[in-house]
Amino acid sequence: MLSGRHILLGVSGGIAAYKIPELVRLYRKAGAEVRVTTTRNALQFVTETTLRTLSGNPVYSDVFAPVNEHSTEHISLPDWADILVVAPATANLIGKAAAGIADDALTTTLAATLARKPLLIAPAMNDKMYDNPATRDAMRRLASWGVTVLDCADGFLACGTEGKGRMQEPAAILEATKAALTPQTMRGKRVLLTAGPTREKLDPVRYLTNYSSGKMGYAIARACLRRGAEVVLVTGPVSQLIEPVYAGKLQLVSVESAAQMADAAVAEWGRADMAVLSAAVADFTPQEVSATKRKKQQGQTGMTLQLTTTQDIAAALGASKRNGQLLVGFALETDNEHENALKKLRSKNLDLIALNSLKDSGAGFGVDTNVITLITARGAETKLPLLTKEAAADAILASCGF
Repeated sequence: MLSGRHILLGVSGGIAAYKIPELVRLYRKAGAEVRVTTTRNALQFVTETTLRTLSGNPVYSDVFAPVNEHSTEHISLPDWADILVVAPATANLIGKAAAGIADDALTTTLAATLARKPLLIAPAMNDKMYDNPATRDAMRRLASWGVTVLDCADGFLACGTEGKGRMQEPAAILEATKAALTPQTMRGKRVLLTAGPTREKLDPVRYLTNYSSGKMGYAIARACLRRGAEVVLVTGPVSQLIEPVYAGKLQLVSVESAAQMADAAVAEWGRADMAVLSAAVADFTPQEVSATKRKKQQGQTGMTLQLTTTQDIAAALGASKRNGQLLVGFALETDNEHENALKKLRSKNLDLIALNSLKDSGAGFGVDTNVITLITARGAETKLPLLTKEAAADAILASCGF
């Protein structure tokens, strides 16, 4: 996603600048090349030595410094960059950018970037400054010019108060950077996703479940959001999170049981353009749920559970699929993989199925990688190598024409 990309990182003088070394590390880990430009005040909070060491490149902080690589760094750096990310962006920096003021290394660079390259701004300031009408107006003006302006987060502020003004965390800015560099091929599309496991209750303290972590489903959700889609994510109990940079684009529906997941998916399907069903849904659920804990009796050597089948979500959506809707399913198999995947593809009226096997090293539950074979309803098959789940999600969407 960011491998080989050129990221120009602008740092202005806010206390949140102490988090920027971590952001540089995340960009480098993702394979990007990073160059940094700062205001002079930014260097009160993070040192030039730190930024130079972590980025592996000189830091541009002084328009007239004799050691600048070019005489016009504020022009050459935007020419080099794929995107300019300003984090933290103070109220002062935002006001200057909106007014076209360019009077230091960062603001001259920003002025030469605006409207030419993608520009992402991560504001950070006191909550009172954030609520200042002039600041709000400046952010709206930048957004109207195509700048991605992240919302501030709520929380504890450096001044000792609590409110809205915190810079988004480095992981969220990383995700927003990926989105800003992704073609908006799914803008206007509404996507239904299922992810994670289900829990089938036995009694107040026990349930039946599986090993699904939700990582694959959440990777697909991010891939759709990056492309501009609106996403309804119906998720079982997982520890996964979607970074808070998709305001108005993500609807999260948390469920536990297979029945709850089926109800939510069926309710949303009529409004969706596409569904990707990656959840590991229980095929069976206890016929009776005990109101009290099932206790082992003295001398007891076993227990028999009566189970009943759950609703087949893929079959239900496939039976009601209208022209133009796309339905994508998953088949995690342990034997007769190809045969079972084809049977599921046809019987449930899917357009595409992603087959993976627990026999493949690096595939399955709880890991960050997957090995999948994509099979379309028309019979085309693509066997993919071991990929990160992020890359696998991109491959699935590419097979769907996105």
